Amino acid sequence: MTKVVVPAAGMGTRFLPATKALPKEMLPVVDKPTIQYVIEEAVSAGLHDVLMITGRNKNALENHFDRAWELETTLLGKGDVAKLKDVTQSTGLAQIHFLRQGDPLGLGHAVSKARAHVGNEAFALLLGDIITEPLGALLRQMLDVHATHGGTVIALAEVKPDDVAAYGIADVEPTEQSGRVRIRSMVEKPAPHEAPSQLAIIGRYVLPPQIFDLLDETKPGKGNEIQLTDALNELAEDESIAGPVWGVIIDGEWYDTGDKLAYLQAVVTIAASRDDLGAEFRAWLRAFIDQK
Repeated sequence: MTKVVVPAAGMGTRFLPATKALPKEMLPVVDKPTIQYVIEEAVSAGLHDVLMITGRNKNALENHFDRAWELETTLLGKGDVAKLKDVTQSTGLAQIHFLRQGDPLGLGHAVSKARAHVGNEAFALLLGDIITEPLGALLRQMLDVHATHGGTVIALAEVKPDDVAAYGIADVEPTEQSGRVRIRSMVEKPAPHEAPSQLAIIGRYVLPPQIFDLLDETKPGKGNEIQLTDALNELAEDESIAGPVWGVIIDGEWYDTGDKLAYLQAVVTIAASRDDLGAEFRAWLRAFIDQK
């Protein structure tokens, strides 16, 4: 498996007015945009062929992963090697292709646009506003499960009962292996009393190519959008299509940077762990908390 699809066409309305002109995926976490963490995650797991599904007003994504000749020349002329390295790092991360979604018909529709690029291969799907830590560990585990057992692999995390309405929630049965479950079905954003578990789908998938045929047949659902969850449920209900649907429960941290609180938590956590500014930042943070 070499290919990864990254949907990044959403409007980011939860972060207005910041996202009026700036894609939500370009919001910085310390000094890198969220989307760069996602691409670095894919690369660290051995996936270097990236298709990014974008929309209108998302040109900043392409510019970020392109060369910036004027800036590079200026930094080179100043002898600022460290900043030049930072600027060029994103350019050579992976082979990145861009495709516009066109009609904003939901995540399932965005994924269906990748058929021509992916072909008849399994592929990884990484949502563009989720950061996982340690970087790449979860995705590598998911790829290992797929390589050993086939089928579909979906990342899960346990959330609080009050938070289940914000996510797709999986109905699961345990397996003999710790941290891995078998998914029987999924429900999109259920009410807390209707949720089959507290295991939320967190935007990391390994999908079989059969998903494209299922998405073509999926009717618009909630919000008049084509829901990826509907197609995944068909895979879970009929294993003859592409094998079992596995769930891998994350053993680490994850941040939904499309949520304001989780975004701030990502910034603070990642900044506090940095070698270059972590010690000074932690000291300031302690002093700030003590004052409050």
